[in-house]
Amino acid sequence: MKPRISAVLLIALGMLAGYFVAPIWGISERLQIPFRLGLDLQGGTNLIYSIDTSEIPSFEHAESIEGLRDVIERRVNLFGVSEPLVRHRTLAGEDLLSVQLAGVFDIDQAISLIGQTPFLEFRVEDPNVSTSTLASNPDAFYTPTELTGRFLERASLEFGGSGGSQHIGGGLQDPYIVLRFNKEGGDLFEQITGANIGRTIAIYLDGVPISAPVVQDVITGDTATITGQFEAEEARLLVQRLNSGALPVPIELISQERVEPAHGAESLEKSFYAGLIGLIMVALFMIVWYRLPGLIAVLALGIYTALTLTVFKLIPVTFTTAGIAGFVLSIGMAVDANILIFERMKEELRRGRSLGHALEEGFLQAWTAIRDSNVSSLLTALILWYFGTDAVKGFALTLGIGIALSMFSAIVISRTFLRSIISKKMANESKAPTLYQSGLGQKS
Repeated sequence: MKPRISAVLLIALGMLAGYFVAPIWGISERLQIPFRLGLDLQGGTNLIYSIDTSEIPSFEHAESIEGLRDVIERRVNLFGVSEPLVRHRTLAGEDLLSVQLAGVFDIDQAISLIGQTPFLEFRVEDPNVSTSTLASNPDAFYTPTELTGRFLERASLEFGGSGGSQHIGGGLQDPYIVLRFNKEGGDLFEQITGANIGRTIAIYLDGVPISAPVVQDVITGDTATITGQFEAEEARLLVQRLNSGALPVPIELISQERVEPAHGAESLEKSFYAGLIGLIMVALFMIVWYRLPGLIAVLALGIYTALTLTVFKLIPVTFTTAGIAGFVLSIGMAVDANILIFERMKEELRRGRSLGHALEEGFLQAWTAIRDSNVSSLLTALILWYFGTDAVKGFALTLGIGIALSMFSAIVISRTFLRSIISKKMANESKAPTLYQSGLGQKS
C-alpha cells in the first residue's frame, strides 16, 4: 500500500478513535461508553475489613477468601454499584479485604449489606404454583425447606467418574460437585430428594438462585453429587459459592472512608489539566526543535493518545489519579521514541546520505534502543502490577498499555507520515530540503 494512502487511513482511524473518546455531536446510545472512574476521582466509599481465618484449615485458606470475595461482589452489585473493587491483601500477617464502592455515599447501608453472613438454603418446587412463573419469578416457584448451609459440611470439585456416589442433575459429566452433609443434614436431604424425584431442587445463596439440579433418585447418606454440563470454571465458582454459605469467613470492619464527590471532581479536573498542559508543552518543544518532523510527531502523538484512550474505554480501565499519571508518563515515552528516531536521521543526513536513506536508516538504528527500553519498562510495569497495591496496579496498567501502543505510534504512524510527504525526487537528494534542513538537518 502506498504511504500516502496508509497515512490517510491512519488519520481516519485517529479521527474515529477521537470521536469515540469524546464525541462532539450525537452518537448512538449503544456506542456511548463512559470512562470508568475510580474512587478518588468519582467519590464514594472505601471499607477495609479484617478477615478471621483462624478456624479455617490452611489448605482451604485461599479458596475460602476467594469465596468471600465473590459473595461480597455479588452483594454490592445487588446494591446497585457498577464494577465494585474488592481486593484481598495481607498486611503484617493479617488478611484484609478492601471494598471500594465508587459513587456510593451511604456508608451505613453499604456496611449493613456487606456485613451479613452468607446464607445458603435449598428450596423445592411449589406444586401450587404454575411452571409458567419460573422464567419471570423463580422465588414464587420455589419454596424454602429446613435444609440450609449450616447442615452442609463441605462442597468440593472433582473430575472423572463419581465412584458410585448418588447424584442429582443430568448424567455423570466432567467435572462434578460433591456435597457432604452432617448427619442431620443428610437425613433432611434424603427426605427432600425422596419427595421430589423428577423435580428440581434450587440452591439459593443470599436469596439468589445459583443452581437448580433435577433429582434423579432418593439420596441416602451424607454425600451427594451435582452433575451436568459444567465448564470447569463454572463448577469451581459454584463450589466457592456453596462453601461461602456453608463456611462463612468472619469479617470485622476496621476502617471506613468517604470521599466526597466534590473532592473527586476536583482531582479529576486537576489531573485533566495537568495532562493537557504536559501534552501541549511536549508538542511545542517537538515543533520548535524539529520543525516539520516535529509537527508530524505531534500528529502521530495525537493519534496515539486517541487510540490509547479508546483501548482504556474498551477494556475498560478504571481511571485513578495514579492511572492518569501512568498514562501521562507513557506519552512522554512515546515522544522519546520519536526523538531517538529523529536524532539518528540527523546523523545520517550529516554524513551526506539522501533523505530517503536517512529516513529508513534512522528508524532501523533507533529501533533496537526503542525496543530494549520499552521492553524493560513493560517488565517493570508487569512487576508493579503483580506485586503492587491498588493504586500502584492502576499506574502500572495504564503505563503498560501506553508503552505498548507507543511503539506502534513511533515505528508505524510516524514512519508512514514521513514517507508520505517525501517525493521520489526528495528521497534521492543528498541534501535535506529547506523544511527538513531547519529541523533534521541542523547541526549540533
